[in-house]
Amino acid sequence: MCGINGFIDFNCSNTDTVTSDLNFMNELIIHRGPDEDGIFAEQSKSYSIGMGMRRLSIIDLSSGQQPIYSDNKQIVIVFNGEIYNYRLLKSKLESEGVKFNTSSDTEVILKAYEKYGTESFKWLDGMYGFSIYDKNLNKIFIARDYFGEKPLYYATIDNKFIWASELKSIIKSIKSKPKISKKGLNLYFRLTYIPAPHTIYENIHKLQANHFISYDLEVQSFHVEQINYEPKPQVSNISFKDAKDRTRELVYHSVDSRSIADVGLGTFLSGGVDSSIISLCLSQATKKKIDTFSIGFKKASYDETDKSRVVAKMIDSNHHEFIIDEDDLKNNIHEILINFDEPFSDSASLPTHLLSEKTREHVTVALTGDGGDEVFGGYNKYYVGKMNRKYTSVIPKRLHNIILNICNKILVDKDDKRGKKFQINKLLNAINYEGEFYWDIISLANTSKQLSELMLPEYFESDLFREYKEVLNNEKIDSLTDFRLVDKVLSLEGGMLAKVDRTSMLTSLECRAPFLNREIWEFTNTLPENYLMNGWNKKYILKEAFRDQFPKDFLEKSKSGFGSPTGDWLRQSLRSELEAYIDQKMLQEQGIFQIDAVTKIVKDHLSSKKDSTFRVWSYYCFQKWYKFNYLNSKE
Repeated sequence: MCGINGFIDFNCSNTDTVTSDLNFMNELIIHRGPDEDGIFAEQSKSYSIGMGMRRLSIIDLSSGQQPIYSDNKQIVIVFNGEIYNYRLLKSKLESEGVKFNTSSDTEVILKAYEKYGTESFKWLDGMYGFSIYDKNLNKIFIARDYFGEKPLYYATIDNKFIWASELKSIIKSIKSKPKISKKGLNLYFRLTYIPAPHTIYENIHKLQANHFISYDLEVQSFHVEQINYEPKPQVSNISFKDAKDRTRELVYHSVDSRSIADVGLGTFLSGGVDSSIISLCLSQATKKKIDTFSIGFKKASYDETDKSRVVAKMIDSNHHEFIIDEDDLKNNIHEILINFDEPFSDSASLPTHLLSEKTREHVTVALTGDGGDEVFGGYNKYYVGKMNRKYTSVIPKRLHNIILNICNKILVDKDDKRGKKFQINKLLNAINYEGEFYWDIISLANTSKQLSELMLPEYFESDLFREYKEVLNNEKIDSLTDFRLVDKVLSLEGGMLAKVDRTSMLTSLECRAPFLNREIWEFTNTLPENYLMNGWNKKYILKEAFRDQFPKDFLEKSKSGFGSPTGDWLRQSLRSELEAYIDQKMLQEQGIFQIDAVTKIVKDHLSSKKDSTFRVWSYYCFQKWYKFNYLNSKE
């Protein structure tokens, strides 16, 4: 696991300057790769090229140093991530006469590209971001993995084309501060994160998952291509028993492939369905006891360690349990939020960072249950499609508006409980008669209407998700398959995976997600929807595939999210900072928000008149980013 940086400088800097600039960019991401670094620098008449990396050594500790070159030195690569099928690909290439100099997965990518070109990118099963400079073609190729587990940013600024694993490497190495992107701003205040291809900055982009950039140095231009074509899901006629057996086989295989490492490896074990199954599979794949890691809370209403203990005892793991209180979470809020480099307000980032930090004291790699909900249909929000169809077929729109007005007055929480009142109110406000309800369900911070009341008109964008509907080739999102596809493109890439990558890599821990396997994803997309959600039973086929491995009814136990009591913190320890963010003069100078509206939302929350945890926490995280990242970047 590493971090990469690179640029093409059409100002023709000499190699000493290129090396110095890359060293600076690398130092900014040293947490991603504390073990070693590497740099390639070259100058021609028309441009200079630099590619750098920081390495966290996981595979081939002795000979995996980067950059890696082809035998004739005409092709060079820097790579961040892991290729899980690299041994299989290496055997295939060796059978075709290809010679290798190392045991690293990085060289496998290079040699596969050398023989088959960009077509070889389709064969990679892994999480990655890499760049290849091919002097034969005078082109640079920059690629990102299928699900977007590893980040990759790029920009054309200051007569340079720049790319990096983290935004900070770009922002801190350019001459002037970019403007805030209205699109990125609106996406953040709807979703609590910003999905690819956007960022919070104008003209700086995230490379979409499952895509690569082809940069032609001769004409000084580039285009973005999709790596793997994704056909519209076609439902197969496979029997439930065969589908169940195949599910089990695929999960076991994926865990096995993602457990390759030359360093210590364990699992995050929350006691939920996904992490329990991953831990079980790993324990059965190795002769040694595995290490499992859980976080517990002193506050009983947040603590679920009883579930993880059941699994740890069942699989006989070396179980590490870290019991924490709210102060442990609050202590690192600033460092964690600022490290995202752009606004990000998933409160689960706080305990995820703490768990990563504690886990890193014992191992270098952790397998997680991330992606299980998207792949197998496990979110409560997936119920919404059924509810919306039934509700709108019975309740006329006019009557719904009356019900909504009444419920918005009586279903008001005064503190951050997120209980039945919150859930019913969220559902009723998402009900939509034009097929837009799922976009409001995934809008955790603000609905379109709420955001229009919060932002000044010149900043607000109404038809925000148009480009994503076009990518999905689907105007009306109303089936479970549709919901899962939306989540893969937006929520998984922009939210879940960004959270896990930034928080774990901040502690130099590599996290791997066995459920995020293209073969599993494509398989579940061919299953009848009732195999995934049987009535109200979520992740049905996954649970049935492993039911005989667990105590009776264990897989049916409810599991809370991995959140933090941010609503309470905003009223208590973070109160003075939040109040500073509604200073009238500051808001006028900022010129983004409707001052009266944002002030009322914050004050109503602080006084417990109306709990608006998600809206106020997203506002707090934005203003923290604005103050400590944006205003502190170069003028």
